[in-house]
Amino acid sequence: MVTLVDTVTAPNAPRHPEKAHRPDNPVMRKPDWIRVKAPGSPVYRETRQIVRENKLVTVCEEAACPNIGECWSKKHATFMIMGEVCTRACAFCNVRTGLPDALDPDEPDHVAEAVEKLGLRHVVITSVDRDDLADGGAQHFAEVIGAIRRRSPETTIEILTPDFLRKDGALEIVVAARPDVFNHNLETVPSRYLKVRPGARYFHSLRLLQRVKEIDPEIFTKSGMMVGLGEERMEVLQVMDDMRAADVDFITIGQYLQPTRKHAAVDRFVTPDEFKGYETTAYAKGFLMVSASPLTRSSHHAGEDFERLRAARAAMLAKQGAAGTQHDRA
Repeated sequence: MVTLVDTVTAPNAPRHPEKAHRPDNPVMRKPDWIRVKAPGSPVYRETRQIVRENKLVTVCEEAACPNIGECWSKKHATFMIMGEVCTRACAFCNVRTGLPDALDPDEPDHVAEAVEKLGLRHVVITSVDRDDLADGGAQHFAEVIGAIRRRSPETTIEILTPDFLRKDGALEIVVAARPDVFNHNLETVPSRYLKVRPGARYFHSLRLLQRVKEIDPEIFTKSGMMVGLGEERMEVLQVMDDMRAADVDFITIGQYLQPTRKHAAVDRFVTPDEFKGYETTAYAKGFLMVSASPLTRSSHHAGEDFERLRAARAAMLAKQGAAGTQHDRA
């Protein structure tokens, strides 16, 4: 019999003493379409052992991701660098807030070793926000990318970065390391930022994504958002337009799930049909890749999606080339 688990908070999810004084938001019961298999396969346990042996932190665990069983059973893990304590206190996030420890200089090598042991063809590297660092951790990102390239040169690398707010020159350091995909999530619509993402600035995040393309047009850009936080449909469509204006290639849209009673409440559960509508609309707006479903997360199926993304760009360039040839003949 397949065991299904509730996807609110994993048993080993970190506690949040810094959120103790926040008002309680009762956790809504989830619909049947938000159910996943309980983790526990042999490959899942092997992946967990490799993570433990290399003393690594994964966003899969820290963010209580509902897809951890599926991903780890395929030896897919998203590594979270620079510690497990974040300097921000976003209302949706299950990562602990506080004063982080100093950076571990051996972490890039540990991550690279784990990538090699897992035999990853595509790896996703994310991090906590490190507002305490002069460069926001940009150089550390670059060192992790470099370490992976040296040990696993065929592995493609996707990064999911903070916004590097007020960190002049940080973005340029990361882009110079040439990740294959640069992901930075807008997370929600502008009207929800003050409540959901108070430490961030919507237009700064948008400009960050646009700037990546200006520096290196070959890097794929990606951004994601959650729905079910009280946003209106037209606001979601406006975010799509803003992303396309910034030349974002890939959009992900998933259902927000409340980690604990101390986090932002779910306003409603968006239906699978609504997600399908968002997907259709996003493709019509010109995104090369779209992932929109209740359980979509930034790094879910990242490897498969990267191959599709690369194929979509190749098809687009071929089509443009054919159109140019026809125009020249005319």
